[in-house]
Amino acid sequence: MPERTIFRGIRLVDPASCHDGLTDVLVEDEGVSAVGDAVVAPAGTEVVDAGGLVMAPGLVDLHAHLREPGFEHKETVETGSRAAAAGGYTAICAMPNTEPVTDNLAVIAEVRNLADKAGLCDVHPAGAITRNLEGSSLTDIGEMAQAGVRLFTDDHRCVQSSRVMRLALEYAKAFDVVIAQHAQDDGLTEGWQMHEGYYSALLGLTGAPAEAEEVIVARDVALARLTGGRLHITHVSAAGTVDLMQQARERGLRVSSDVTPHHLTLCDQDLVHYDTNLRVNPPLRSEEHRDALRKGLVGGTLDAIATDHAPHALEDKEQEFDQAPPGTTGLETALAVILTELVEPGLLDLLRAIELLSSRPARILRLEEQGGPILPGRAANLTVFDPDAEWTVGERPFASMAVNSAFGGRRLKGRVLHTMLRGRFTVRDGEPVW
Repeated sequence: MPERTIFRGIRLVDPASCHDGLTDVLVEDEGVSAVGDAVVAPAGTEVVDAGGLVMAPGLVDLHAHLREPGFEHKETVETGSRAAAAGGYTAICAMPNTEPVTDNLAVIAEVRNLADKAGLCDVHPAGAITRNLEGSSLTDIGEMAQAGVRLFTDDHRCVQSSRVMRLALEYAKAFDVVIAQHAQDDGLTEGWQMHEGYYSALLGLTGAPAEAEEVIVARDVALARLTGGRLHITHVSAAGTVDLMQQARERGLRVSSDVTPHHLTLCDQDLVHYDTNLRVNPPLRSEEHRDALRKGLVGGTLDAIATDHAPHALEDKEQEFDQAPPGTTGLETALAVILTELVEPGLLDLLRAIELLSSRPARILRLEEQGGPILPGRAANLTVFDPDAEWTVGERPFASMAVNSAFGGRRLKGRVLHTMLRGRFTVRDGEPVW
């Protein structure tokens, strides 16, 4: 007998079909079989009374660190997939700064096999732009692209060479894949610990100016214009970058970008207590920059919200601020942070927020089964959440191995109750199914 579940009276928020309203949704086996009022369910169908709940396409993350292979003491593909499912994600793009680096088909296959074994979330490994992330010689982008890799990045290392970046974008055009850049001029950020500004001077910490990001983005936008390649700027943090991305759009260039929940909601003054969980890369910047990111998101200049989920072992973060590695977890908190800090105050409507967390990143990665629309015949990759449920970050154990959350102890609104991957519950009634 096929497995069937019907969600009765749920608020379906589906940007891909521009739908926001109450309806019934019937899921059979791996797909959605009916959407509408008073759907007749076959005998034996499990009924979920979904009054007050929201259903959306499964969330899609463009930027997550799963650490495996090589750094399994921080996170594994399985535990990262658990964190993703707990946060409502059904697809994530895994960064290549592993050991060995994900710069060849063997490591790509290993990550995919580990994800398939876990079976909790679709994991799409990103390929490195340069061999061993060293910034000098290109990887075999064509070979990995033909094997289905959709995005290439040196992740936390910026490609400093204009020549290498030009070649990468030319290859991207040939294979119609995305080159994602962590924009940071090394010459302007040596020894950095936080954003350069009033608070870096106050706290006595070495600062990284926002211009370190802007000069790389300006160069790469020019190279995108020269080559016609697809350029993506990840974890945008600077107001000047927002302006540059808007100019690139106006010129019709093939550019896109993402921004993290922590850069949208926190700023450099939050570092006054030297909390190492707030040390991230790029650094939290001033309120002026944070507000520009929000404006860029609301206005459509920035394309997506990505977590930059960066788990670390507890001992890594329990060091002096300047010694602790940058990074915060994010998969389990992203939706609630956006609901609490942007949707609840009215800065974003819910349909737009889901688009930024699901439909748009799926479109950037060209994931046909992800991001909606939620219609009959489509794969049932879904998340269901209670938008009014309040919870405190850290009050329950994390699904991730790591606890280094920038939002630890914060009261948030919005809790994931169900996550479905191709019609199978990976989270059910707020509890993991693994």
